[in-house]
Amino acid sequence: MLMQYAAVGILFCGAVFFACAALIVSRLLQTHNPYKEKCMTYECGMLPIGDAWVRFKPSYYITGLIFLLFDVEMMFLLPWAVSFTEMGFAALAEMFVFIGILAVGLIYAWKEGALEWH
Repeated sequence: MLMQYAAVGILFCGAVFFACAALIVSRLLQTHNPYKEKCMTYECGMLPIGDAWVRFKPSYYITGLIFLLFDVEMMFLLPWAVSFTEMGFAALAEMFVFIGILAVGLIYAWKEGALEWH
């Protein structure tokens, strides 16, 4: 049993070694020649206007998190829908509970104004 863990440990150490070796070799072989145009902020080929440090409204992040929540929901819902006929009534009830919890979260976010785009 311990030999199986040793194999995993050896693979992990090898992965760390190769990752570190690639970073070190890359650092040793790269050329370092900074100049003004190279250090400028890139904005789709146009000259940058203003400061590169722009503050984003927190509503962008909240909208992104809500999108991520429902994206992960679809990740769980799709395999369930594919094998729905084989699982029976208990799986249907569990999925309704899961969707209900997400619906309550969506209603809460809606009431708090997280979906308002000012």
